[in-house]
Amino acid sequence: MVEAEGRRFPFQGVEALSPEALETFPYEYPGREAVVEISSDEFTAVCPYSGLPDFGSLTVRYVPARDCIELKSFKYYLHSFRNVGIYQEHAANRILDDLVRCCAPGWIEIVLDYRLRGGIHTVVTVCQGRRRGRKPGAVCEPG
Repeated sequence: MVEAEGRRFPFQGVEALSPEALETFPYEYPGREAVVEISSDEFTAVCPYSGLPDFGSLTVRYVPARDCIELKSFKYYLHSFRNVGIYQEHAANRILDDLVRCCAPGWIEIVLDYRLRGGIHTVVTVCQGRRRGRKPGAVCEPG
């Protein structure tokens, strides 16, 4: 358990995350580019600076190479963030890394859109790989 400075709001460290919960199933159309979009408006983690909860919407877009992400396992994985202290930028990157390890997509984009807190709105977008027809260096598509 880690505690925020000042007022005590306990939370867990990133070792409590459960990437091993992620499962896949075979993509039966290799070579055919299909963009899969998964979204949830129930993402939650804890700010490691304040210990206060962060809430947001998560969108995952990916092009399967050989495997697809099994959705129930993905829900269990996301639930493991619930009491973990992780900065918003790090959460997006951690999800990206875990999903790349899980299914090795041809292209993947993670968009984490956090609810307003203290009048500040944060959207973190990270991606890896390249979609067909995209210019080199243009890996993420806005919005």
